[in-house]
Amino acid sequence: MSTTSRISTPAGPVPDGSPAWNRQRRSQMPSHRYTDAYSRVEVPLQERSWPLHRLTAAPLWVPVDLRDGNQALAEPMDPARKRRFFELMVQMGYKEIEVGYPSASQTDHDFVRLLAESDIAPEDVTIVVFTPARRDLVERTVESVRGIRNPVVIHMYTATAPTWRDVVLRRDRDSLRELILAGGRDVLELAGHLEHVRFEFSPEVFNLTEPDYALEVCDAMTGLWDATPDRPVILNLPATVEIATPNVYADQIEYMHRNLARRDAVILSVHPHNDRGTGVACAELAVLAGAQRVEGCLFGNGERTGNVDLVTLALNLHAQGVDPMIDFSDIDEIRRTVEHSNRIEVHPRHPYAGDLVHTAFSGTHQDAIKKGFAEHRQRAAAEGLAEDQVPWRVPYLPIDPADLGRSYDAVIRVNSQSGKGGIAYLLESDYGIELPRRLQVDLAGRVQQHADTTGLEIDAPQLLEIFEHSYLPQADGLLELLDLSTETRDGTRTRVALRIAGDERSGTYEGVGPVEAVTSLLGEHGIDVEILSLHQTSLRAGASSEALTLVEHVGPAGTTWSGGRHRSVLTASAQAVLGAARVVMAGQGTSPQAEQPIALQPVRG
Repeated sequence: MSTTSRISTPAGPVPDGSPAWNRQRRSQMPSHRYTDAYSRVEVPLQERSWPLHRLTAAPLWVPVDLRDGNQALAEPMDPARKRRFFELMVQMGYKEIEVGYPSASQTDHDFVRLLAESDIAPEDVTIVVFTPARRDLVERTVESVRGIRNPVVIHMYTATAPTWRDVVLRRDRDSLRELILAGGRDVLELAGHLEHVRFEFSPEVFNLTEPDYALEVCDAMTGLWDATPDRPVILNLPATVEIATPNVYADQIEYMHRNLARRDAVILSVHPHNDRGTGVACAELAVLAGAQRVEGCLFGNGERTGNVDLVTLALNLHAQGVDPMIDFSDIDEIRRTVEHSNRIEVHPRHPYAGDLVHTAFSGTHQDAIKKGFAEHRQRAAAEGLAEDQVPWRVPYLPIDPADLGRSYDAVIRVNSQSGKGGIAYLLESDYGIELPRRLQVDLAGRVQQHADTTGLEIDAPQLLEIFEHSYLPQADGLLELLDLSTETRDGTRTRVALRIAGDERSGTYEGVGPVEAVTSLLGEHGIDVEILSLHQTSLRAGASSEALTLVEHVGPAGTTWSGGRHRSVLTASAQAVLGAARVVMAGQGTSPQAEQPIALQPVRG
């Protein structure tokens, strides 16, 4: 343990009223310094309707990666990264994109000018630019969009919450309201005559602003800008610093939705941050409460813990059977572009897009997934449909990875937590080897022992190596198949010739196949092999394909398995019996064969 750690096991009293099964004690954390959300802002809504609503359609998505997300980067995007990101969002289908803060940096200003002077923005994509309520900055913002043929939204913001008024702006409610209206008048004067330009206002830190004051300021702005259904104003209500459970934000949004003047001329928008880790829930509940538009970032980039994650929000709808209206069919290309632009890697457990999000290591999960895939294929065949057309219901996978352009290669991966189902799935999907259940159990024990010893993940090639080492041992010189032939003209007649301990032995057997013939010849020379079951499949590796026979038999230590492989099914079956015979001879002390540890190369990547 570190000698500098400040952590101490909570030793305060158990709170009064705690049940006997909960012995948690008070910690040293100074939680008394903080105030709960209900003490910081009034939530006047007492009767709410949003819990009765359902998500049945996608809102208007507005990615703010190029402005808000860009501000949060240690190294803001250069023009090339910004352009690549913008073109990705257009390709995905976003129709309204906030592209920058033109008065804040030359790079942002130049990118807006690029949109004005080139054709990289399709005509149906709305360009959003951001400005504070200050005349010189409004002027520079309006100048930046000069010549843009696309629809344009000028987004003006001012913080309205009491702490920001008192500490940052040093204004009371009335003087701040006048500052906001002055900024709105500047926007109207400079851009009100431009028919393709609409306006957006954000009372920043809306979620900590008194509801009556937020409503007063928003109504004043829609009145000033003369919001109409034909030229609606966007009112964007940010949870700038998330401070409450998502239901509180939903109550605040529904209050505004119910009470705003000119509601039919307002596009109600939300911009949740993720300080409490519930940004996605806040956005979803806000849409239930009346929001029509959601601002956020792909994969949730943004200041502190980030903006709401538009990828998760959209694919949550997809998983409920609702078209997200955005194309995520190549999630890996989307992730690569965002990582390149942001220089931030997407977490491997990120919902839907992480490298490991569709991957199961746990044995119980793997077994359920394997059975789910089998049932899915059978159902598609029975209905005469392609597999990507039948309803998806594979356990533990909320959506089909193929929807996102993912293969099934990494759905199941094997380590010390894995079981027979995952091992069998990998051998079957990668090599075509179908294992009987009892052999799956036996192999799982061997794989588990290896994984426990090494502590490493085992990939499909390593599984095949363990399988071959365990059940397909190399010839040891004591037993060798010299000849095998079967005639069926006048009934089955099988001739077999073996080399046993250096001596050639042969026999011809009437009415039996190769397995019985080889077993009989071995028995005549003192090697008794008791075969319990036989399973035939194939071993597919690359362009080659070999027959694979697996026999369950009685060995010195109990029931076990041996196998044989060859391009001939008959020869593969005979080799499997010889494998069983080697096990018997090893138990009798007549074969030098012994179980040797297998050395595998570690999984790469």
